[in-house]
Amino acid sequence: MPAKTLQELVTFVRRNSPFYRELYRDVPEQIAHITQLPIVDQDAFWAANTPRDNTLLTGPITDGAIYKTGGTTGRPKLSPWTRTEHYDSVQAFGAGMVRAGVRPGHRVANLFRAGELYAGFLYIEHSLLNAPVENVRLPVGGAASDEYIADLIGLLDIDVLVGEPMKLSAVAEFLVRRGQPADSVELLLSGGDILFNDLRPILARAFPKAAVASVGYASVDGGLVAQPVPGDDPRVHEAFPHRTLVELVDEVTNEPIVTDGVPGRVLVTNLFRTLMPIIRYPVGDRAEWVDVRQGRFRLIGRGGEGARVGMIAMPTEDIRAVLIAADPQRFITGMQLVQRRWDNKDGLVIRLARVEEPPAELTGRLIDAVYAARPLYPDEVVAGRAHPLEIEWVSRSELVTNPLTGKLRQVVDERPHDAEDPRPAP
Repeated sequence: MPAKTLQELVTFVRRNSPFYRELYRDVPEQIAHITQLPIVDQDAFWAANTPRDNTLLTGPITDGAIYKTGGTTGRPKLSPWTRTEHYDSVQAFGAGMVRAGVRPGHRVANLFRAGELYAGFLYIEHSLLNAPVENVRLPVGGAASDEYIADLIGLLDIDVLVGEPMKLSAVAEFLVRRGQPADSVELLLSGGDILFNDLRPILARAFPKAAVASVGYASVDGGLVAQPVPGDDPRVHEAFPHRTLVELVDEVTNEPIVTDGVPGRVLVTNLFRTLMPIIRYPVGDRAEWVDVRQGRFRLIGRGGEGARVGMIAMPTEDIRAVLIAADPQRFITGMQLVQRRWDNKDGLVIRLARVEEPPAELTGRLIDAVYAARPLYPDEVVAGRAHPLEIEWVSRSELVTNPLTGKLRQVVDERPHDAEDPRPAP
């Protein structure tokens, strides 16, 4: 199905979707700019998009597929696609993978997860199948052990690994521990989550000849979002021409952001997906423009992501940057913030993954660096209103992930929700 203009799409959904008809009740019939349309409220969107008595869809699904979101909010949701919508999406995504570095004849191992209505593995398979260059597809899957994948790389001279950051780093850690870096791998394509800078050192050690890039930016609910931009930063993307529209808006006022370097939340409009229309839909991520004129933006994390200690905000990306700067030897290979509460006070544990045992003095240096960046934190400790910051070194496998998708949970909240827990934190 060819992509519609924005006006055609709005007219279509008004006619066929009760949800959008009500949402656009006060919108003029002819619109001059996308900002005339209200931003979709996710709670209302999913309240309307139910398996039965659905008021969001524009018609029944009779030929296509139904996928389930990864459920990072704890409430997985169903997302239907027609056959044509799915083909249009994977065709564009496959071209984006070539833009990211897949070359003719490359042997590509797909390490995404499959099953339980999850789309990741199948989406990548279809994208490779419809990519504009020949390639050899190796449908390994995310359930395969790290040892199996490491052996397969050597056995089949695999050129490209495609997977989520945590899976790629798990394979990398195994290779480093075994002392056998994989020189055949030319390209690592990361997707499903943001590949943060703390993972780059372990990937470079395990795959010394591999470039690192984004496989592309898509989600089960939002659908196709943006294609990778060649360069050193796999977090930089831009909208797919004639297929998607990407906006960044202020997180408080919802006003459009038109200046480089200003963080905001990401909205996507899909111009060819009409069964489950996606128009000014918040995909849940934060980003900043790196070149607003070319429509290029950098992903910087999930919306509202971070921990709090009392009244002190601890944004994950800010804390990650502080830790990386204080760790020049690159012992850190992953980070997770763990919120706890005991003895009527909040506490925070920064859980750090490592391959080798770090020097004893590094822990104190990291805590001092965080305190210097967040001086209110030690003030709260001295005043007796918060527990001192703690660092916990673990293996990568001990970081808490989403059981379905394998994505890293950037923040783990272990505080009691019903009543004060009198026991000290473990």
